[in-house]
Amino acid sequence: MAAGLRKRGRPGPAIRAAGLCGQWLRRAWQERRLLLLEPRYTLLVAACLCLAEVGITFWVIHRVAYTEIDWKAYMAEVEGVINGTYDYTQLQGDTGPLVYPAGFVYIFMGLYYATGRGTDICMAQHIFAVLYLATLLLVFLIYHQTCKVPPFVFFFMCCASYRVHSIFVLRLFNDPVAMALLFLSINLLLAQRWGWGCCCFSLAVSVKMNVLLFAPGLLFLLLTQFGLRGAIPKLGICAVLQVVLGLPFLLENPVGYVSRSFDFGRQFLFRWTVNWRFLPEALFLHRAFHLALLTAHLTLLLLFALCRWHRTGESILSLLKDPSKRKVPPQPLTPNHCFYPLHLQLHWHLLQPLPSLPVLRLVFPHTALPLVGHACTLAHTPAQVAGAGTH
Repeated sequence: MAAGLRKRGRPGPAIRAAGLCGQWLRRAWQERRLLLLEPRYTLLVAACLCLAEVGITFWVIHRVAYTEIDWKAYMAEVEGVINGTYDYTQLQGDTGPLVYPAGFVYIFMGLYYATGRGTDICMAQHIFAVLYLATLLLVFLIYHQTCKVPPFVFFFMCCASYRVHSIFVLRLFNDPVAMALLFLSINLLLAQRWGWGCCCFSLAVSVKMNVLLFAPGLLFLLLTQFGLRGAIPKLGICAVLQVVLGLPFLLENPVGYVSRSFDFGRQFLFRWTVNWRFLPEALFLHRAFHLALLTAHLTLLLLFALCRWHRTGESILSLLKDPSKRKVPPQPLTPNHCFYPLHLQLHWHLLQPLPSLPVLRLVFPHTALPLVGHACTLAHTPAQVAGAGTH
């Protein structure tokens, strides 16, 4: 053999990855008619939609007028903290007092400095555009793991939704920040990163209290996987993080901080409601109506816990035991066991950034209860789940 000839080595990881990607793309082109119907193409369709969203979001920012609602109030509230006011009862903006927990203050304090004390609206819009794309990616990763939703649904979830772009880049609300952290938490829970998942969940709560609606589902998951003794440290992570974040304000006025940032008795104005607009204002503001909604909420939680979530044949109190001592040991948390594709429009304060998304089955009641105010359809059988996209 000639001396100049060398033995051909194995291709490197990058070359192999490129080859696999090329094969996947060629197969996708050959099956292009199924591209929008087969869940196995979720990542490919999601990548194309994310690229499209870059252009769409940029166009929205520069072509559609920004609407001022809460941004100036957010900046005024965090400016009070920057100026040395740590008493929550003394912090307020144009729309009223500060009613969000400490995580909101820290995140929007960063935005305050990044946007020239809140004056550079265009910069803020671009920051929220990046947050929007990151949120889309997190949700697409959840969809990819469910393998139940036809990819064509994703177009209506993002590109075709004016409301989604409005909430993120035309209103600059704090809801997208909280929901991005929640979606990150769900991805971490699916990856069995329970500690980090609980940490991100607590961070989401620290931005906006609405995320607490998911807390019963998380508690049920923790009890299922770890029992009472194992769940306590994970719940401790959530509690300790809240205390650490709120410590400067708790030291100044603990009652003021807790009563303002976690005000469960706050009265919402009728003019801001969307879900209950069909009701007379007197009925909407009546205390009996509020108690009826709360009762329905708790009743449905109890029914789901007893009849749907826990179907092992043991008493629901068995969740308090160590998993190794149960008759039926817990199964690993997987998307096929814990997710349903829900095509619904949820309460705008809670899940407005994405009108259609997969939600933990254990969380489902908290997003579809009368307290939230939207009806939805849940697929219970495999056939219904497979046909959810058609509906």
